[in-house]
Amino acid sequence: MGKWVTVWGNATSVAEHRPETYAKNITLRYPVKCAFGGNKVRLHFSNFCGTEPVVFTRVTIAPSISDREINLKDACLVTFGGKESVTLGAGEEIFSDEINFRVKPLGKVSVSVYFENFTLMRSAVVIKGPLSKGFFSVGDCTLSSVLPLEKTRTTDTFYFFTGLDLFTDSDKRAVICYGDSITAQSWADYLAMKCMDDPYNVTAVVRRAASGTRVLREYSCITYESYGLCGKNRFEREISTVSGADAVILQQGINDIIHPVGTEINPFRPMSDLPTAEELENGFEQYIKIAKERGLKVYLGTLLPIFGWRTYAPFREDMKNAFNEWLRNYKGAELLDFDKLLCDKRNSAAFAEGYDSGDHLHPSEEAYKQMAELAFKGITL
Repeated sequence: MGKWVTVWGNATSVAEHRPETYAKNITLRYPVKCAFGGNKVRLHFSNFCGTEPVVFTRVTIAPSISDREINLKDACLVTFGGKESVTLGAGEEIFSDEINFRVKPLGKVSVSVYFENFTLMRSAVVIKGPLSKGFFSVGDCTLSSVLPLEKTRTTDTFYFFTGLDLFTDSDKRAVICYGDSITAQSWADYLAMKCMDDPYNVTAVVRRAASGTRVLREYSCITYESYGLCGKNRFEREISTVSGADAVILQQGINDIIHPVGTEINPFRPMSDLPTAEELENGFEQYIKIAKERGLKVYLGTLLPIFGWRTYAPFREDMKNAFNEWLRNYKGAELLDFDKLLCDKRNSAAFAEGYDSGDHLHPSEEAYKQMAELAFKGITL
């Protein structure tokens, strides 16, 4: 017996609108480290945020020799309804056919996607971390063992590719990390690495995070549209496409508190966007309701220190603290108190020494490792 489990994944969000938003004759290659092994794969692609169709000319999957090199001998063509090429309409998502493809435990594979014609590169998410690196090359490199150095650059933007499912043993599972830029950065990768270091590991970590996103609001202008979709437009869809998941970690809400500045300062960020703590709580209750209806165990991550951030103000601190207290006292979900873990014990509004990345909002790499340690203990108890 076996089952499908998503062993890698990211959210679908909105790429920043630039004059070079269209690409042509380009290959994307994304290396993926798999938490465990299996004999079949299927790939998930999304054009959910796209406004016009995109054509995937060719997609391949192959064992990785290094980040830039694949084992071409064991490469497989990925098909869609038996066809090599597929058109994905605006707002659409698709799973590939099931591909007989052997993945070793802790094996690394590379997914390569070629776009022959002009393609609107709009459905994308920016992620960072030790397991999160991609490449793009000029030309069709889907069946190139090594990406050409002079025609290749690295990228931390993941376009269209949003999940890799593996048919594996029935005791395996996925845990979803849902949130904003803090989760789109390193701690989810460090959590995945902690799981992989366990010789008895049964857990894959799937990140569903997009920078700038809020629980209750989203922007409708091109200046800020890359800040992504609000919770009601992303949460249920994103968790429903993770196969074999039994838990979700929620860590979001700080952007709802820090974004509004008033139209006299920024016409797109009115103070009317500022929610109350109760409205944030109601938003999270919707998350929890949807997650539990899908049989997921819920972990609530408290919001982190923001003292010194450029829009910091006492009223924002008060709202953050009120929301965190609600999270700490919520019955029916497990708590991951990231705030208590990372705050300065003499000034709880600020990060402890060594835990601030420097912008007073995002944690340092060491702090991300500590978050992963706390989450690992929570999800493996």
